[in-house]
Amino acid sequence: MKQALQKITSTLSDFFSMVFSSAANHAAAQNKLTHHIVALNKKSSSREIINEVAVCLKDILGYRLFAFVVKKTSGVDVWLDPRMYKKSLEDIISKDFNIRPEDLNYLNQTFEAGELEEEFSMKHLVYYELNEENCYSRLYMLPQKQVTPFHDEVVSLILQGCATALSKQIKMENLTDAAVVDPLTGCYNRREFETQINRHIATAARHRNPLSLFMFDLDYFKRINDTHGHLGGDRVLKEISLLVKDNMRQGDILARYGGEEFVAILPETDKAKAMELADRLRSKIAALRIIHNGTCIRVTASFGVSELTPNCDMNKIIQDADTMLYKAKLNGRNTVMPGLIKICSPLQTEAKEKIRL
Repeated sequence: MKQALQKITSTLSDFFSMVFSSAANHAAAQNKLTHHIVALNKKSSSREIINEVAVCLKDILGYRLFAFVVKKTSGVDVWLDPRMYKKSLEDIISKDFNIRPEDLNYLNQTFEAGELEEEFSMKHLVYYELNEENCYSRLYMLPQKQVTPFHDEVVSLILQGCATALSKQIKMENLTDAAVVDPLTGCYNRREFETQINRHIATAARHRNPLSLFMFDLDYFKRINDTHGHLGGDRVLKEISLLVKDNMRQGDILARYGGEEFVAILPETDKAKAMELADRLRSKIAALRIIHNGTCIRVTASFGVSELTPNCDMNKIIQDADTMLYKAKLNGRNTVMPGLIKICSPLQTEAKEKIRL
């Protein structure tokens, strides 16, 4: 990798000599490049490597849009700048990688439902491929100026410089994921959940922050397997886990606890907020239509919510959520326990009293 970066330095040195007439400008550009090369060598995650490449290219070449897309086992990771062009670029990425837009995992952006997105012409979009062993990536860019052959060489060399580091890092991350991620749903597995909940309990207790947890399982899931087969059941588990993850915050953690049962850790969230989230998710799951072999599958879920209390440990907070989940089942399923308490206004209360009379 160092040899590749040295080649980048040499090539860009010639480039800067051509572009910048004064020695001062040339030295400043060289210093900027050296800073990025050193920083790139120190990165310890694929996200950090991609971020450094984006910053480097913007500093050196400039661009209106930059997107770095890395193919993963399930879906693709996308680093996007700026966020406003998401809608215009998403269709291109989905077509190029033959995936659905909902399978795009944005590393540096979060998007709210119904958020306004700016349409933008992709007529002058250029892309560069990076194919290094276990790492297939594409860099999409809308340059500020016309791309020259020398620009192409500069970008290609920078990508060569990051290729080895990125490939190595992705390989390490894949090995780590295999140990902590459920292969069917992409959620954390039960063992990793227990590691995470203990860490979050310690953090919440130390900073005196709220921490909540919810458990849910799919109602009458055996009927789905019996009716649609295990492939149909697998499809339902994938779709439900994707829906839940898409409607949780970036810092929240979702794990497959076993079978059709899931559990979520909600840092800095009190019980009332956790119940509201659980009820929104319950409603979205009930409204979901999952198509399998031309048949529409509908499913509901029951939720149990608990909150960290003084002297509470992992077993206690899980047991509390499990108890509430059991009560949700007893209360007819497709519900959240404890249930949300709706407070009526004085006028509503008076109207109800008249109805009773």
